[in-house]
Amino acid sequence: MPIRVLPNELVDQIAAGEVIERPASVVKELIENSLDAGARRIEVDVEQGGVGLVRVRDDGCGIEPDALPLALTRHATSKIASLEDLEAIGTLGFRGEALPSIGSVARLRIASRTAAAAQGAEILVEGGSMREVRPAAHPPGTTIEMRDLFYNVPARRKFLRTAPTELGHIARLLERLALSRPDVTLRLRNAERLLLDAPALEPAERIAQLLGREFLDAALEVDHAAGPVQLTGWIGLPTAARAQPDQQYWFVNGRPVRDKLLMSAARLAYRDVLYHGRHPSYVLYLTLDPRLVDVNAHPAKLEVRFRDSRQIHEFVMRTLERSLAATRPEQAGAPGVAAAPLIGAGATMHAPARTSGRFEFGAPPSTQATHPHGDWALAAAVRDDPPQVEATRPAGDKPLGVALAQLHGLYILAQSAEGLILVDMHAAHERVLYEQFKAARGAGPPATQQLLEPLVVELKPVDLDRLLAQQGLWAAAGFEFDALGTTRLALRRVPALLAGAEVVRIVQSMAEDLGRDDPGHHLDALDDRLLGTLACRTAIHAGRRLTLPEMDALLRQMERTDRANQCNHGRPTWTRLTLRELDQLFLRGR
Repeated sequence: MPIRVLPNELVDQIAAGEVIERPASVVKELIENSLDAGARRIEVDVEQGGVGLVRVRDDGCGIEPDALPLALTRHATSKIASLEDLEAIGTLGFRGEALPSIGSVARLRIASRTAAAAQGAEILVEGGSMREVRPAAHPPGTTIEMRDLFYNVPARRKFLRTAPTELGHIARLLERLALSRPDVTLRLRNAERLLLDAPALEPAERIAQLLGREFLDAALEVDHAAGPVQLTGWIGLPTAARAQPDQQYWFVNGRPVRDKLLMSAARLAYRDVLYHGRHPSYVLYLTLDPRLVDVNAHPAKLEVRFRDSRQIHEFVMRTLERSLAATRPEQAGAPGVAAAPLIGAGATMHAPARTSGRFEFGAPPSTQATHPHGDWALAAAVRDDPPQVEATRPAGDKPLGVALAQLHGLYILAQSAEGLILVDMHAAHERVLYEQFKAARGAGPPATQQLLEPLVVELKPVDLDRLLAQQGLWAAAGFEFDALGTTRLALRRVPALLAGAEVVRIVQSMAEDLGRDDPGHHLDALDDRLLGTLACRTAIHAGRRLTLPEMDALLRQMERTDRANQCNHGRPTWTRLTLRELDQLFLRGR
């Protein structure tokens, strides 16, 4: 077949395929145009899942009669005029493709009136063919009707789903748009049945309306800025994690996006507090200088490209990570506050030796590692506050109460002002150790102990190879070793905190744990995984008998430790039975 220039009708339909995928695509493009026109009220009517009809009415600025034909011309737009404008887009739409694309694959009617005009005007389009502009009665604003989507492209129409499925896509789209602009009233009707009625509200009230009050009740508010970037919104507590990632909403400069980089940053921020297989919930708004983000990276504008993706990833992850650090029993305390030594000044946490009757809990260093990049002063913006060591603690200011007993060598029972506290002692100690290890890593090289004679560790060849490949990370944690053949490892230096512990068993367990799955792609991920495994293997285990002072020491450390509500694997470390709940159990007062 010879090379030829395609007819305009076919060119338009090919271009429409990149923009208009289904009825929800039409709704998205039309609502974005309404928002760009300054609309404060938008009503959407659909029939047959949007295939039969999509009608969008708004009270925006309207379109002049002589501009209606231009609005239906490909690449005609009022939103950009130069390359500089394209590199700093502040509107949702900008390509001038939506209306001509819709008009090429459906029957389209546009009626509009500006506030200054005495009457409105309308224009009809059918399969890309425009009629003459004619007068029409219309209030200020614009109405766009699309009927019979893909009537002239049957190959595309057969790929559409059932009407309920397509309607579901539209409803979910309207929810995202309603979350992106709580200041705008949005309504969705399907054949006169009202599916969504979202009046203009404050952001928190809009979220409560769409996601439920329980979302806000189990969420932390985020509001942090660094230079030209600001992150606001709400993130769900780890205890409110879901089986599916169905409540994860990202908005970049007001634009709903599904961005892998942002989702990765959020996932990494939750990595130490979320149980495997669970997904966090959040509604987050990233606002930044338009010149720092490219919104022209996807035909449907669902993805964006950041000029400095590493910087954005780091900013988002660190901001959310710091917010989640407040998930500890003492919710009123500020993240990053250091704890004072509770059993002897300068005490350190020792791994429990099975022959020992006691062990001590010490205070974790408060300085955490940060990662400065570029001229945003990221480290200063996200870094924890300087340590404020508490000299004393009021007797009644103990969220986890006072230890009463140990249950089956597994749980600590404590009495608080609210009722009964139950603590998983291994999970709690694991979190305390892990946060100590991370803080010590940021404060400088760990204290180590040179062994007089090397300890020989028997490993599988694959585990030995992995350890040798990660030798730098192990050295940063205080280990020095080399290989003795293909299955034997010679330990020559170990962290001082492992003195007297079963070092060989701990290293064997860590080698197995680190080989089970991929720790992720972030710079800290493998290092954190090593420290987390070390904490898990050195924490007190089931059957370890504790004295009441030791139990109290652990409770106090939990209250001062970031993320202490969950262990390193995301499991809860404690729970509370209030006096009211206990009364209900025993039918008191009835």
